[in-house]
Amino acid sequence: MSDLQLITDDSHVFLLRKTGDRYRVVTSQKDWPTYHGDPGGNRYTTLTQITKANVSKLATRWMFPMPNVTLVETTPVVVEGIMYISSANEAYALDAGSGRQIWHFRRPRTAGIAGNAALGFNRGVAVSGNRVFMLTDNAHMIALDRTTGALVWETEMADSRLNYNGTCAPLVVGNLVISGTAGGDEGVRGFVAAFNTDTGKEVWRFWTVPNAGEPGSETWQGKLTEHRGGASWMTGTYDPQLDLIYWPTGNPGSDYNGDDRLGDNLYTDSVVALEAKTGKLRWHFQFTPHDIHDWDAQEPLVLADTNWQGQPRKLLLQANRNGFFYVLDRTNGQFLFGKQFLKNLNWAKGLDAKGRPILNDIKENANGETYVCPGFQGGTNWFSSSFNPGTGLFYFAEALERCNVFTKASQTWQPGKSFMGGAARPVPGETFTKSLRAINIQSGEIVWDLPQVSGPATASAGVISTATGLVFFGENSGSFMAADAANGKVLWEFPTNQLWKASPMTYLFDNKQYIAIANRSGHHGICVTGLVGPAIEKGADPFSAYPSSAFHNLFRQHACPRH
Repeated sequence: MSDLQLITDDSHVFLLRKTGDRYRVVTSQKDWPTYHGDPGGNRYTTLTQITKANVSKLATRWMFPMPNVTLVETTPVVVEGIMYISSANEAYALDAGSGRQIWHFRRPRTAGIAGNAALGFNRGVAVSGNRVFMLTDNAHMIALDRTTGALVWETEMADSRLNYNGTCAPLVVGNLVISGTAGGDEGVRGFVAAFNTDTGKEVWRFWTVPNAGEPGSETWQGKLTEHRGGASWMTGTYDPQLDLIYWPTGNPGSDYNGDDRLGDNLYTDSVVALEAKTGKLRWHFQFTPHDIHDWDAQEPLVLADTNWQGQPRKLLLQANRNGFFYVLDRTNGQFLFGKQFLKNLNWAKGLDAKGRPILNDIKENANGETYVCPGFQGGTNWFSSSFNPGTGLFYFAEALERCNVFTKASQTWQPGKSFMGGAARPVPGETFTKSLRAINIQSGEIVWDLPQVSGPATASAGVISTATGLVFFGENSGSFMAADAANGKVLWEFPTNQLWKASPMTYLFDNKQYIAIANRSGHHGICVTGLVGPAIEKGADPFSAYPSSAFHNLFRQHACPRH
């Protein structure tokens, strides 16, 4: 037994490695403690073991299959040597150095729910103290014991019979665990809510669509008074100095028909800055007023402290689904800069001085159709992005050059059904392209563009950038790749021949750097693949060593199950 995982009677987990006839305790020296690795949402790492010089030597260290799971969008979280991964209504704790299972939580999938959760979507967990937090498919927040996986508490966030469902990876801020729900395409009323991490009691709730008489309600004019969307299905970010939470919001409902909801439709397709302790709105910025193309603003909100036009500034960066790249001052929501990043974009001429789109007048044809670029999938989407302070570049994958034909239709909301109000379809005879792009945040210039293989389906894999000048990403052909952050040259490739639906992360375990990403792996289900950099000796082992024989009887009674 080269590796052991031991849960002791006082609820501690020890990860052990055999060296000769003794075991030593191992752990992670650099964790990946949140969905994005950092509360600020920037998937950038200062770890330096994996470099341009040695990235070509990367090799698979371990894989962990998740049986009977056919869809994965989770990002692993690593805390104190233990990796936590999830799928719909399931969570696993693994030894982050070997992939050995420590515990597994599972409950049956909920019958009759609507939305993406019904397909098995779940993007990850949050960890705080001795708790692991995750959303269930029927929009419940649950807390699990971090050592054993036992259920500690459960709180219903919203009624799944009204089309609410849960796919988001929560965010922990202090003693609060914060999340929204999915269901914007099914006509829910969106919100962001915070719960006490110890008890599960709700502390505050911010509704992304205001009630009549509340600020912002004047931006909804017409017959549609309920089922207005604005779901908050992706993880927000947090600035501890300002004590502000930044949460992206989804499209208004119905998606493609805005006739009965005239106006800007606040706070849909926006970022809302909320006071962490109270949920009070500090400021908002709307990217796409009166959206009729399903352009959620659920793309990652990356917080960066860097120079802007020669002065230090607290920035918020986003490549939006509508095809524009934005730079905001995150202290007050001021629009600083925006620029089109797509080649094919016809719905707007540009952005005005306040960041509001200058619309083109797109006419319906005789069949009531409109031809719009980008299509409903957007110029990019929810998968991770990264700002590298060393290069000054912002990286995002899946820049999608694709147009759609949109039609609208009258529709009555029903439980268990979508509430799209029309349809979007590919343009007959048109092809599409995808690429990984690097943007200079000061000018909006696309510094480099790495085209990807085009196929019948599109990947949903994000990026991570490193202090050593690398960008890791999932390519549309099914390869996991590393590119030079300065010029986009591919330096390493790992073919999996499966369509990526998750984003990568990195951590340091037992003094070795790992890159990990979740992916579907054929009929075997889902594998989390660890890639380890070259071993770097750190001198004497800093951990205690124990005779291996001392653990044999304890292992039979207490050790975690082997996979």
